[in-house]
Amino acid sequence: MPNIRLTDEELRYAALFEKITGIVPIDTIIDETYNRIIFVVDKGFAPLAVGRGGVNIKRLKELIGRDVEVVEKGDTPEELIKNCLYPARVLAVKITKLPSSGVVAIATVHPDDKAIAIGRQGRNISRAKLLAKRYFDIEKVILS
Repeated sequence: MPNIRLTDEELRYAALFEKITGIVPIDTIIDETYNRIIFVVDKGFAPLAVGRGGVNIKRLKELIGRDVEVVEKGDTPEELIKNCLYPARVLAVKITKLPSSGVVAIATVHPDDKAIAIGRQGRNISRAKLLAKRYFDIEKVILS
């Protein structure tokens, strides 16, 4: 886990997330590009954080006024990228070091799930890129 310092605003969102869901997020990211807050939680806690029928996420969305997304942490870059692209079926993630542009992750998804992996306006692949860079210093995430 890299040494990540949260801003006061991120800490306030984390506290609100904990109050609504009962789960302490590992990380909170404000993504201005897509007007969303991404919460990273421990493995196995995403369903609890989301709540039955998405009740917790809906409530947080109303209170915050932004989209709210929950991603389970990954111990490896491959695991984290798979979690970021969920519910798309990720068949494989290959991490490659390029001589010129650093480290690149190539995620192979089931052909039927390509649109899910990309997400509306590219938001899911963007989330994978954001978290891969934040946790593992991966420059690019490419879908194949």
